[in-house]
Amino acid sequence: MIDSIQNKKTIGITGASGALGKELTKLFRQKGYKVIGFTHSKTNPEINLETPNEWIKWECGKESTLIKHLKKIDILILNHGIYSLSRENSNYENSIEINALSKFKFLNLFEDIALANKSLVKKEIWINTSEAEILPALNPSYEISKSLIGQLISFKKNLMANDTKKKLTIKKIILGPFKSELNPIGIMSPRFVSRKIFDLANTKNYLIIISPNPLTYVLFPIKEFFNFLYCQIIYKYKS
Repeated sequence: MIDSIQNKKTIGITGASGALGKELTKLFRQKGYKVIGFTHSKTNPEINLETPNEWIKWECGKESTLIKHLKKIDILILNHGIYSLSRENSNYENSIEINALSKFKFLNLFEDIALANKSLVKKEIWINTSEAEILPALNPSYEISKSLIGQLISFKKNLMANDTKKKLTIKKIILGPFKSELNPIGIMSPRFVSRKIFDLANTKNYLIIISPNPLTYVLFPIKEFFNFLYCQIIYKYKS
């Protein structure tokens, strides 16, 4: 949960050079937070009052090299991803690697860091999945990758050990179409989405849903509820 002005946290944002990443960065910087931005960009991003305090270059598949940077972070926002319409097999592989497996690796690394953290400050990780997790996006590779990361997050949260729950909070961000380079016809503006994310993160809700589609607000809580029940059955069976 967002801290008071007297106790600002360090925010880490992947995909910080994208449309939503830029707006999240601006918002957190305006409110006095330190922001570490993770980017794939080959150029050296500039640093000013609307950019991260620090830029970190990284590559998918090499998440483990970021541990020293992740240890500095209190709230990690996983926002990176791709949206490609190619029918090639390589596109499916890239979508799954970047949109799903990379985020899952970040989650596992951050969980280990949280468990080893001796500070009383609870770590948080917010993961941007998309309503394409269960709703059509006219892009099979994107839908498959989002469905995968969505399921992984749900199982991770519901099967989390009690010791981990005391150290780490997981929030799933479900977004509808917003305007960006990947989706120039998106309905919502990145600025609007970033502010809604900031406001909703102050609640105790696990799901942060921002979409113009009313079905999203109905279907996702139902899906998460059945995932919860399924995991309870697993717990009972194991015991």
